[in-house]
Amino acid sequence: MPYKDRLESWAVIRLLPKMQRVVVARRRTASDAEGYCQILCRLEPTDQFIVVFDPVFDERLVRVRQ
Repeated sequence: MPYKDRLESWAVIRLLPKMQRVVVARRRTASDAEGYCQILCRLEPTDQFIVVFDPVFDERLVRVRQ
């Protein structure tokens, strides 16, 4: 997993029907993600967007106890 992907932990998510969601964008800071979310809300007023902290999980970095 590239280092750049691990830096962008704030996700802008579009909420879909039936509890589904789509990650629309990832940003490095919460304020950047909030700003992008506001722009999307203005451009797509019928859709719902939220910002969540979603760190990228890399299984190679985690050791599982047995």
